[in-house]
Amino acid sequence: MKKNMNKTTKNNFITYGMVIAIFVVVQILSSTGNLSRLLTGLLVPICVYIIASLSLNLVVGYSGELSLGHAGFMCVGAYSSALFSHVTSDVLPSVPRLILALLVGAAVAAVFGVLIGIPVLRLRGDYLAIVTLAFGEIIKNVINVMYLGRDSKGFHFSIKDSASLNMQADGKMIIDGAKGIVGTPNQSTFVVGIIIILISLFVSFNLVNSRTGRAIMAIRDNRIAAESVGINITKYKLMAFTISAAIAGAGGVLYAHNLSTLTALPANFGYNMSIMILVFVVLGGMGSFRGSIIAAVVLTMLPEVLRGLADYRMLIYAIVLIIMMLFNWAPKAIEWREKHSFKRMFGKKEKAEEVQ
Repeated sequence: MKKNMNKTTKNNFITYGMVIAIFVVVQILSSTGNLSRLLTGLLVPICVYIIASLSLNLVVGYSGELSLGHAGFMCVGAYSSALFSHVTSDVLPSVPRLILALLVGAAVAAVFGVLIGIPVLRLRGDYLAIVTLAFGEIIKNVINVMYLGRDSKGFHFSIKDSASLNMQADGKMIIDGAKGIVGTPNQSTFVVGIIIILISLFVSFNLVNSRTGRAIMAIRDNRIAAESVGINITKYKLMAFTISAAIAGAGGVLYAHNLSTLTALPANFGYNMSIMILVFVVLGGMGSFRGSIIAAVVLTMLPEVLRGLADYRMLIYAIVLIIMMLFNWAPKAIEWREKHSFKRMFGKKEKAEEVQ
């Protein structure tokens, strides 16, 4: 038991170390002027995608459920945090405001995770995927018809148009329908992104390696057997789904505070975003947080790095996707990785030394 615990802890620290090493390398390249403006602009989006893929891996990799609505949780977290930042911009200093905005975004996304999870998690397979996809689209469309303003008399809300708010002359629009929220404080940095990633990893590792995590994985492996030994299926699945939604909401907060104008468009909070996050999880290896991080970094940077190749850019991107898929899931590739793993190579050496 102690050996297994040490092995798990060691793997966790390797993942933490990888994230910190990436941060150090990026900081060195940035301070020496060797990081292009293109890659500098990608740092925060990469952090957002890493956080989103870590959150989805809890549901897909460990809970064994196919969810296509994580862009909706990101959207909820982004808008609730941006609204909070607008309302408290004149009251709170920047750092406490960002911390509270993160908590608000994660909490609101978690609440939506509970509300959606209670009815939805009774479904399985394709049905669950369809309903979560519908949730993501509904959230996006509902936000696009919301109008919220503030004047000396307080807040005004409408789902018709901005004129129906009937605000005073000193009134100010906060949410302007499809135009979104304008003027959110630009507080998202690479340092903030790395901190949220490390917190997300800490929460995810502690969940997965706990008694609750073992119950969640038991449900994934054999639902009937887990239920027969008294595991509450709905409770544990809902717990994983809610924590996953909260982490996705935190990613949405980081996304919202990186833009001057936040809008709920199909490109950023639609079906394509949910599919892209799922691609990161699948190609990185379901149940592998380290793989999700690597896949998110590589697949986000690759199209931009290859932008100079014009017509061949997406062809190379597709080839890399196929290679990653084969490397992670082809039986021969899995056999080769196990044969040439560091654990096996060094394990043989240790056994030979013990015999001598």
